[in-house]
Amino acid sequence: MQSQKLYEKLSNRLIDLEKLPKLKQNKSISSHLEEKGISRRDFMKWAGTITAMLALPASFTPLVAKAAKLSDRLPIIWLHMAECTGCSEALLRTDSPTIDSLIFDYISLEYHETLMAAAGWQAEHNLEHAIQTYKGQYILMVEGGIPKGENASYLTVGGHGKTGEQIALEASNNAMAIFAIGTCSSYGGVQAAIPNPTGAVALSKITDKPVINVPGCPPSEKNIVGTLLHYILYGTLPALDAYNRPKWAYGQRIHDLCERRGHFDAGEFVEEFGDEGAKKGYCLYKVGCKGPYTFNNCSKNKFNSHTSWPIQAGHGCIGCSEPDFWDTMGPFEEPVANRLYNTVFKGLGADATADKIGVGLLTVTGIGIAVHAAISKFKNPKDTQE
Repeated sequence: MQSQKLYEKLSNRLIDLEKLPKLKQNKSISSHLEEKGISRRDFMKWAGTITAMLALPASFTPLVAKAAKLSDRLPIIWLHMAECTGCSEALLRTDSPTIDSLIFDYISLEYHETLMAAAGWQAEHNLEHAIQTYKGQYILMVEGGIPKGENASYLTVGGHGKTGEQIALEASNNAMAIFAIGTCSSYGGVQAAIPNPTGAVALSKITDKPVINVPGCPPSEKNIVGTLLHYILYGTLPALDAYNRPKWAYGQRIHDLCERRGHFDAGEFVEEFGDEGAKKGYCLYKVGCKGPYTFNNCSKNKFNSHTSWPIQAGHGCIGCSEPDFWDTMGPFEEPVANRLYNTVFKGLGADATADKIGVGLLTVTGIGIAVHAAISKFKNPKDTQE
């Protein structure tokens, strides 16, 4: 009964969106995909995958497909702050276009510095025009950390010499929804690592409006597109965890979803890279894997056209979707054990016996890891933004 009511609610939401005019005279998404060699069958399989990711029943797949087709009805402004453009590159610069990247070709992307031809004064005019034309109607996506306050001049953009802080604040004030794309925008990223000379902060430190964080270095393209489609479907923010991440994407730990988890439970570990354990695909915890402390769905989505991900390739997770991971998760090839500094969870539940881990200690280790999980789920979000 609840499922039927939700189906009707989402159907009505899409009917309302369908009444809105197209923002650009593009081809239908079906034609666009067919030109790239992607069949309707492939598109519906993709929609089914996104439906499952969003924790919706399989019967909702046609609604997700329709939401993708209507993604050109909502204008999107994408800002670049202090970053490497890796999040955009991961989404758009694939060797063979994926459906996720083609969806982004299809949407009404009103401003994106990497993709647009305009530069300088013309680019700045385009941004101002988009903000005013679609005031209160656009989705804002921001990539990169943002120098704040007395450090704001470290990021000065455009012909008018505005700081990144000014631009992000103006764009946020007039946005219908705000997504922080990547770890830099979500938490400050490498720019905010100690000693943080530019004073870079997360987007949520710039605006007091709600921000949906989609962290990762870079995040999965499916997490980016899935977050967009969730908003198109519901018209509201998704359920968020303590760090303002969508629970459907960041609700479980790497450790819970890892293909090497059985070896962890059996006490079978890689002792050093290239040893027999590495050849047999043993757990990478003792060579620094931060999977027990990291919430993401990398093993489901994978990277490089969905062929692999770091742990499958033989290197441990570095915790890139967690706050301040550059400071709290390093050195990346050493376990968290016996650290003199706090972990991302302020030292609570830290595993002090990682270098001695084995079958006899798995219960104790499991308790420590479980405490990390509990803190991420129930810690006050405001506490994480201090």
